[in-house]
Amino acid sequence: MAGERSGEDIVSEYLGQNPQLAQWVDTLRTYCETNKQWVARREFILRNMEAFPTMEVGVPSSSLDRLLSLSMVWVNHVFLGCSYPQAVMDKITAMGEGIVVQGAPIHKTMKEIMTRGKRSAPESDADSCAKRAKLGPNEADGRPTGRTNTRAATQKSGPPPQAPAEQQPFFNRLYKAVAWKLVSAGGFGPNLDHFEILRSCVESCKQTLCCVFVPLKDITGLPAGRTQKEGHVCEIRCQTVYMGTGYGRDEPAARAMASKEALKVFQGRKVTVKICRRRYKGKDVEDLMLLDEQPRSQGFPPALSYPFQDEQLEDSSS
Repeated sequence: MAGERSGEDIVSEYLGQNPQLAQWVDTLRTYCETNKQWVARREFILRNMEAFPTMEVGVPSSSLDRLLSLSMVWVNHVFLGCSYPQAVMDKITAMGEGIVVQGAPIHKTMKEIMTRGKRSAPESDADSCAKRAKLGPNEADGRPTGRTNTRAATQKSGPPPQAPAEQQPFFNRLYKAVAWKLVSAGGFGPNLDHFEILRSCVESCKQTLCCVFVPLKDITGLPAGRTQKEGHVCEIRCQTVYMGTGYGRDEPAARAMASKEALKVFQGRKVTVKICRRRYKGKDVEDLMLLDEQPRSQGFPPALSYPFQDEQLEDSSS
């Protein structure tokens, strides 16, 4: 109806009548939220304050932390498509009942997206991506292994100069997704499932992680005392951008450590995609990397994979 007021109008009127509450609730906004996201989360908080009777306005408490965590989870679900255990989903759905978000994005599962495509669905999990990386570019793409791609042969190896600018918008979105996910999880810490957090955030942004595993004994250039040690090294990339490297006694442990290192990059005020020099198979190459604002006193770990050059060209030049 023409005379019907929106939830935002009702909230604004309510806060206008309660200036102290309005001043306090604005302190709960995080620096990475857009106006639309904050308006929705603010309404979620105000609607559910009565469900936490021990909470007092302006007083830190476990009840307030619980409500804020649930509000973040709800916003993650509405705006980013994040999913959580069914009990949590049921709770935030009930708490968010009646809140109308104008222009909310429509999220589809990977299965829904791929079943609509005309091409066969690619393997999307990290292990499958690692398997493709080990097969080599020709085998993974189904091209004959005896011929070199003409286009690749005529291009200079390495990421194109415009790659950082093209990739930056995606990693800005991923930065926000990770920030909200960590807040809902209680902050960055050693007891988190770092890989699951990173994977779910990347998939909420409609992309997948790529994990490459190499046995430690197969890595050249290590100190003599370490070459005989068992274990694996994992490298994590997303959209060809390097994110982190980790070592573990087996592949899952290495992947967990690499994910933890990747999440550390998101602890600053922003992340930046840059072209940097690093070692790959004993050579200096230009690689696409995700960095924070922290100064680095040492070089980067050697690359385990290099998605910017045809493998046959590497072999012929070595």
